[in-house]
Amino acid sequence: MEASSLPLAAAPAGPARRSFRLPGGRMLTGLVLPLVLALGWEAAVRAGLAQGRLVPPPSRVLATLWGLAESGELWTHVLASLTRVAAGFGFGAVAGIVVGALTGTLPLVRRLIDPSLQALRAIPSIAWVPLFILWFGIFEASKITLIAVGVFFPVYLGVAGAIAGVDRKLVEVGRVFRLSRLALARRILLPAVLPATLVALRTGLGLGFMFVAAAELLGASEGLGYLLLDGQQLGKPDQIVAAILAFAALGKLCDAALVGLTAPLARWQDTARDAL
Repeated sequence: MEASSLPLAAAPAGPARRSFRLPGGRMLTGLVLPLVLALGWEAAVRAGLAQGRLVPPPSRVLATLWGLAESGELWTHVLASLTRVAAGFGFGAVAGIVVGALTGTLPLVRRLIDPSLQALRAIPSIAWVPLFILWFGIFEASKITLIAVGVFFPVYLGVAGAIAGVDRKLVEVGRVFRLSRLALARRILLPAVLPATLVALRTGLGLGFMFVAAAELLGASEGLGYLLLDGQQLGKPDQIVAAILAFAALGKLCDAALVGLTAPLARWQDTARDAL
């Protein structure tokens, strides 16, 4: 018998491969590039190869961040931005999931509202600002609404696309076993769309942080976006870079928290674990 005709189950089992991984090694690997760039820029400024006036060296940025943290100003701005993103993300994600589920499961609803939503999605975020200020004023409602709009569209597209992409053979299997509509949704549709929905929520959260910066540049007295604008008006590039770094750190922490909270829901699927 030729070797190629041997059943796979008969192949001799080799020694199991074990890979050694350091705890937190993935995160440490991701820090290599920014650390190399920061140390390189610091060395260039200290050696006199660059002035560092418009792009301050990391030591000045860290000193600014430390000063803002010691005075408590940094935490005030972080809390203001975080509260706005949390509220906008909550409203936008719920609306995106509900509307995405409706358009994904009901063809008539999809034909009615999806073209309008696709047209609204093409509107630049900054174009909404005058209208929201006119409707809601310059206080929190307009900022949270702008963030919710930014979160809504990626979540809506992710949920609607995931439902549309469910393998129809799985649905037929459910019908063969005479599952009710509720059981079909709980046992087949929900597990099938859950990984894509979680990825869409991560995308929506990232856009929420982009939109909060735009919202706080207009008529805010607190928030990391306000810190950016204040640094620009006072000619403090170290404060601007410090605010950008704070945005990056806050966004990464929130993304990691979202992944940590939702990853157990998709633990059963290998591809979902890699995507998350």
